[in-house]
Amino acid sequence: MSDTPVIGVLALQGDVREHLVALAAADAVARPVRRPDELAEVDGLVIPGGESTTISKLAVLFGLMEPLRARVRDGMPVYGTCAGMIMLADKILDPRSGQETLGGIDMIVRRNAFGRQNESFEAAVAVQGIDGDPVEGVFIRAPWVESVGAAAEVLAEHGGHIVAVRQGTALATSFHPELTGDHRVHALFVDMVRANRTAESL
Repeated sequence: MSDTPVIGVLALQGDVREHLVALAAADAVARPVRRPDELAEVDGLVIPGGESTTISKLAVLFGLMEPLRARVRDGMPVYGTCAGMIMLADKILDPRSGQETLGGIDMIVRRNAFGRQNESFEAAVAVQGIDGDPVEGVFIRAPWVESVGAAAEVLAEHGGHIVAVRQGTALATSFHPELTGDHRVHALFVDMVRANRTAESL
């Protein structure tokens, strides 16, 4: 078995290309995922930012919602940024009509909590598990985490709000590390995928 994990990027909406580039820079084989057969071939998955309601509706339309839920339930490593964080939440505080999530992290998320598009900003964020300087976080209509359950680990806060969470093989950030050229968060996720593959092969 090659040590290089194959990681998909859910390619329904959002910063797909930027995530593919960041994953490749972090020593993964990166592929866009739009269909259930493509999902079946990856060791882990990134759910990019975008509009969480649109992503959930497109996932249903493309026949991906139930296969995604099943793989997340079975422990496939998954990393959600911004809207992807909302998709991984077990509960949304203010869901739009018809909005569904995959679940996977015991957290309650508030959509657009940091403000509208014109209130987007960058901030240095110290993330547990990432050595060196803080990560430069790009916050675009970003959510924050209102609360987490006992199984979820808070990795970072900004302005008194939770902005990065991990639970087992699931990782989520409010911000967009793929837009900065700093690939350390993606490297952390690639390490999670690699560790999961090793555990499954034992």
